Amino acid sequence: MRLRVTWLGHSTVVLDLGGVRLVADPLLERHAGILRRRFATPDTGAWERLDAVLLSHLHHDHAHLSSLRQLNGIPVLTSRANARWLAGKGLAAGTGLDEGQWATLGSDGQVRVRLVRAVHGHRPMPHRPNDANGHLVQAAGTTVWVAGDTELYRDMADLAELAGAPIDLAVVPVSGWAPRLSGGHMGHEEAARACDVVGARHAIPVHWGTLHMPAGRHLPRGWMDRPGLAFAHDVQRLAPGCEPVVLHPGESWTLPG
Repeated sequence: MRLRVTWLGHSTVVLDLGGVRLVADPLLERHAGILRRRFATPDTGAWERLDAVLLSHLHHDHAHLSSLRQLNGIPVLTSRANARWLAGKGLAAGTGLDEGQWATLGSDGQVRVRLVRAVHGHRPMPHRPNDANGHLVQAAGTTVWVAGDTELYRDMADLAELAGAPIDLAVVPVSGWAPRLSGGHMGHEEAARACDVVGARHAIPVHWGTLHMPAGRHLPRGWMDRPGLAFAHDVQRLAPGCEPVVLHPGESWTLPG
């Protein structure tokens, strides 16, 4: 029943909890459009036998259609507007959640998932809904917040109350696919402050060190390597009650019992 987390790069994480396997924002192929993947394509063994997909929003590096088509038929837990758009593409109809609605998963419904707010309205897409959300995942006395893409917002302080329990793990974005972040994102310092605001006990940084523009991997030199360790430093400084867990793509971590 312990939580096991595997980071597959960018925002793609696999959560094994309560006998249920979830994947967030699956990017399972070599590249995402023009963006290049720095490391090897994720091994299929890390994400097979899935029970549900957690989809935060429809930007191409999160709602990667060819990856989602590999998972067609698996429930996609996202907003209703996003679910309708996916259904129009022949993908997983009827999986949208309303505000405050919990979805139950597993043979005994022992895992539950709900959407939570994300503020990510910068650069709206003309042909896709611009809904954005994070997710709360609970089972066996463990609560995980998967933030999705978001900026800091005041209501983050209410997440533990929405969950009815402390946040054991926060999965938070700390960078992007270029040295400079656009609006609607958190850098490593903002992400550390978010962990403090929600009272997270552990935190895994994502959305860093994976994707880059063509020929942009080394400009400026080292930019892809810094955010994870910078986040760990910022957490120690700004969220002293939280333990940072910095993974490399393909690595796993198990929540201590």
